Amino acid sequence: MGACLIMCRIRPATFARLLFHSLVTHNILWRFARSGQRNLRQSPARGKMATVAGRALLAPLGGLRNTRAMTGIFAMITGVCALIAVPLTALAGSARAEPLTVFAAASLREALDGAAAGFSGEVVLSYGGSGAMARQVALGAPADVVILANEAWLRWLDDDGALRAGSVARVMGNRLVLVGPEGAAPLEDLSAEALRARLAGGRMALGQVLSVPAGIYAKEWMQSAGLWEALAPHLAETENVRAALALVERGEVALGVVYATDARAARVAVVQEIGAETHSPIAYWAAV
Repeated sequence: MGACLIMCRIRPATFARLLFHSLVTHNILWRFARSGQRNLRQSPARGKMATVAGRALLAPLGGLRNTRAMTGIFAMITGVCALIAVPLTALAGSARAEPLTVFAAASLREALDGAAAGFSGEVVLSYGGSGAMARQVALGAPADVVILANEAWLRWLDDDGALRAGSVARVMGNRLVLVGPEGAAPLEDLSAEALRARLAGGRMALGQVLSVPAGIYAKEWMQSAGLWEALAPHLAETENVRAALALVERGEVALGVVYATDARAARVAVVQEIGAETHSPIAYWAAV
């Protein structure tokens, strides 16, 4: 399916704390707030239940345990940034330690890797294009938590019965930027003429416009700005936004459309921001 999987293991309690700091560093806005308690189940491949304590803002994270019979997502902090930090509760009678598996959009790699760097433990992080991740879950991949860059893919999984009913929620946002290789000069004009001149006969990298969320948003921008017909022949579509970013980093293309969070950590230069009004709102969606 063309997914790029990167895995690391950390202790769940440590992961929860570090994830918050990493997300704040990368300026990802979390908008996930819940109260009370809800019963959530794991993916159909697991078929087990666990309790998520919604009112966990001040709950100690050290009590997190890790077994295959446990799941959840990160409990929230009120305000602009919210930590999704899930206290996990083991089912009675289950004591065998198993990893908690998170499938995430490739564009979250920097934020989640930042949380996990240098630690070993019991969380497995798998990254790929949102469409590829969704298809793997639909085929029975044992994911406990799924975080994708497009609501439609999670709704598709929900309709397919692969998710806990009612667990789909918007958790964070992002924005699109136009990037060039490191040291590239800013673009003052985003007209078709200016963009083609910068490309100089080359191509502009972006995610696949029919399946990769970043590519879908990029196409909406081009259509909204009247650029689609002029630029469509000059596009290099990739299996996920990280692959598009890599083409720019290596200097194989002069321009690429990526998320701001990707550009911040890469060896590229942001040459222009893309107006949020030119495409659908960018949001990450999570479910269990």
